[in-house]
Amino acid sequence: MRILIANANTTEAITERCAEAARGAASPGTEIVPGTPRFGPAVISSGLENAIAAHAVLDLLAEHAGAVDAVVLAVSLDTALEAARQLMPCPVVGMTEAACLTACMLGNRFGLVTFGGTESYRLLVERHGLSGRLSGLVGVDFTPQRALSDPESAVRSVAEGVAALARGGADSIVLGGAALAGMEPALRAASPVPLLDGIACGVRLAEALVALAAPKARQGPMAAVRGRDSVGLSPALATLLRGGD
Repeated sequence: MRILIANANTTEAITERCAEAARGAASPGTEIVPGTPRFGPAVISSGLENAIAAHAVLDLLAEHAGAVDAVVLAVSLDTALEAARQLMPCPVVGMTEAACLTACMLGNRFGLVTFGGTESYRLLVERHGLSGRLSGLVGVDFTPQRALSDPESAVRSVAEGVAALARGGADSIVLGGAALAGMEPALRAASPVPLLDGIACGVRLAEALVALAAPKARQGPMAAVRGRDSVGLSPALATLLRGGD
């Protein structure tokens, strides 16, 4: 089984961090294929950058269509998730959606801790239909860039957010964001509730979806498009829009 770990920004260090976390979670025999877009924002921190990154990650996925068995979107906002599911012939899992859904199987209410602001996550949880299960959001005063250069301080800052959410009644806590990938082991001992890494949850759910072997929808919003012309897209993406091989 080959799983594409698809970053949606162009920071290679984030791709490698997510790929390392994915390899730690993958079952024996699962190959992790890291992918970074060829264009787009270095870090997604606004709606505009997220819109640009949506094109970038779809372009990346098209290059791997037919060569991987599943995709995990290694981006905290699950950028272009619905479009990616329509585009690709294989299962596509968003890292934050995967962690939130897993949290719902561990208790009644979950919290989410991330770097920076939280409003985009509140909207994302709402889009996933899970607002009623969300106990709280905490944005710690840290950035993904600083987390790469000072991981020990990042862990301490996230630990404070975890403690606050646990006091607020969370039955489990999602570590929201690709920059938090792989951080769970360092936080585990101090947390009174389970912590969920989006990449780890995404890989495990992707493996389960591949094993289920559910066919792709032939109608509705997840059905592949056919016979669509385009201008200026990469050859791989244009081919998928036409429905060709």
